[in-house]
Amino acid sequence: MKIAITKERRAHERRVAATPDTVKKFIALGFTVVIEKGAGESSRIPDSDYQTAGATIESDIVNLLRDADIVLKVQRPLLEGEGQINELALIKRGALLIAMLSPYADPSALTQYAQAGITAMTLEFVPRITRAQSMDVLSSQSNLAGYRAVLEAIHIYDRAMPMMMTAAGTIAPARVMVLGAGVAGLQAIATARRLGAIVSATDVRAASKEQVESLGGKFVMVESEEVKNAETAGGYAKEMSDDYKRRQAELVAETLKKQDIAICTALIPGRKAPTLINDEMVYSMRPGSVIVDLAAEQGGNCTLTKPGEIIEVNGVSIIGLLNIPSRLSADASALYAKNLLNFITPMVNADKQLAVNWQDEIIAATVLTRDGDIVHPNFKPASAA
Repeated sequence: MKIAITKERRAHERRVAATPDTVKKFIALGFTVVIEKGAGESSRIPDSDYQTAGATIESDIVNLLRDADIVLKVQRPLLEGEGQINELALIKRGALLIAMLSPYADPSALTQYAQAGITAMTLEFVPRITRAQSMDVLSSQSNLAGYRAVLEAIHIYDRAMPMMMTAAGTIAPARVMVLGAGVAGLQAIATARRLGAIVSATDVRAASKEQVESLGGKFVMVESEEVKNAETAGGYAKEMSDDYKRRQAELVAETLKKQDIAICTALIPGRKAPTLINDEMVYSMRPGSVIVDLAAEQGGNCTLTKPGEIIEVNGVSIIGLLNIPSRLSADASALYAKNLLNFITPMVNADKQLAVNWQDEIIAATVLTRDGDIVHPNFKPASAA
């Protein structure tokens, strides 16, 4: 059984799908591991480290993929017209493609996966159940994103974060507001608190209040019956009613006027990112304030965010950088590679053979295409459904 790991060729991507540590463990499971030359360079992993772990380095991607049973990637493969190489066309029929395939971003790609005859599995759909926690790529990557968001804000913010008492006078602590108290938001709260800021946070899920307060933050939320059902069975935030969003926006607007830094982390799977900060709110913030929009790739939580750019509006800096976890590529790759290892390990039986249990709820939730068909219920054609 051959596992192939390619370079990541999509823009802004510096991560890699395997580390020397996971290579060793894959080999112990009975796999042969082949890695494209230079795949780990952006994550500070030289080819020699992979070779020491037992992997083979291959410079020709055609040779790498032609007989691979499993292809591991971070992002979805390049398709026809997306780059110099059509990566999908090089993967053999019947192979397993496992990555963060972002099916909502490009649903048409699923048709091409099906036509290519590959089994495409997307790790973003791993269910949030206890035994799948070690496979949860959204949590591992969002955790780093929340941490990095605070550092990006500090880099732009031209004042100190903690209170400083000096002979020349006292510097007041920065005030940070985190919008969205999921994994990324909670890590942003914890990081800002460690750096000495006064932190407040908001979320539509009432259950977040205890988590925010346990980290030393103040919870800001409109009290409503609606918030009792604001969370999906999978632990994600639901879309709220227009009336609730209006009242929440009014509360956020008043709070933002007093803040120095706002970090937006709110995402809804398969939907455009909800608007949390509008133009009027940006103009109400003090000059020198900073907004970090982690939802930039899904349209942004701030109406003035420009994906991929850092702009200034009325003295307020708005950071819309893309793929924030990739800016911590070494650690992000280490966590992602371990998620992949934990996902694949249960597929291998005692005889070191690949034996996928297609009825397993984790597998069933992640499979997009199989045997030439789109099989995931969220994307299955209406006639097939």
